[in-house]
Amino acid sequence: MKKSAKKIILKTKKQVYGDMLGNNASLFQGEGFEFAELREYVYGDDVRKIDWKTTAKLGKPFVKVYKEERELNVVVVSVLGGSVYFGTVKQKSDIMAEVVATLGFSAVKNADLFSHMTFADKLYSLSKPSKKLFSVHKAVEEIVDFEPLGKEGDFKALVETLNNRLKKKALLFIISDFVGDIDLKLLSKKHDVFAVIVRDRFEEDPSELGYLRLIDMETKQSFEGNVDAGTLKGYKKALHDNDEQLYKQFKKQGIRFTKVYTHEDPALKLMKRMR
Repeated sequence: MKKSAKKIILKTKKQVYGDMLGNNASLFQGEGFEFAELREYVYGDDVRKIDWKTTAKLGKPFVKVYKEERELNVVVVSVLGGSVYFGTVKQKSDIMAEVVATLGFSAVKNADLFSHMTFADKLYSLSKPSKKLFSVHKAVEEIVDFEPLGKEGDFKALVETLNNRLKKKALLFIISDFVGDIDLKLLSKKHDVFAVIVRDRFEEDPSELGYLRLIDMETKQSFEGNVDAGTLKGYKKALHDNDEQLYKQFKKQGIRFTKVYTHEDPALKLMKRMR
């Protein structure tokens, strides 16, 4: 195992099982349970389950009792096109690996099924659903070892693949920088979709760099140009329009989403958004 993969695994495992998320069942707490009945409080019951409205009304404490439903089917998809090979603080791909690890460990901790898919221009790997920590380790290694250069994220192919492969309803996390023509409508009809947008601040607010040679990480084609104020204005407008359309689509289709930058802690961002 590469040192970088081991570092990500150790960090996120400590966050999920330690102080940061340790007081909570998992990021998915409450997703796999439904209310069953009320009963009178018994010494030793979790005080957080007390129904204060009923307690006040009847004059003695009552707690909510839940029945466990079948386990969640947590599926995490990493879209690793060439554009994720970038970052001024950390590589976007490394942040994506942290997101996968956080979600994976949370699923395993909650006794839910976890599986991971690596995708770019096509499907590269899809693990079997598992409740073992090893499945999370393997997912992180896959991302760290993956070579994104020269590959373009194909969302149309991704949607078709997921629609054909995922027979069981899933809590589906899609991790990408989400730039381009994207439509997740088909998936949102069948699954509970959560989009994690990974970006670098410099991507959204770049500085004038002057005349230089650049390389397109997805096509590996190089080109020369003057990155001046006029060029940046057009670029920022195009990215802003991309994001406006993306957010509008997500809200219309009931897709939850959050954005994580390369200088931020993914676990903290996910915990805040999912609760």
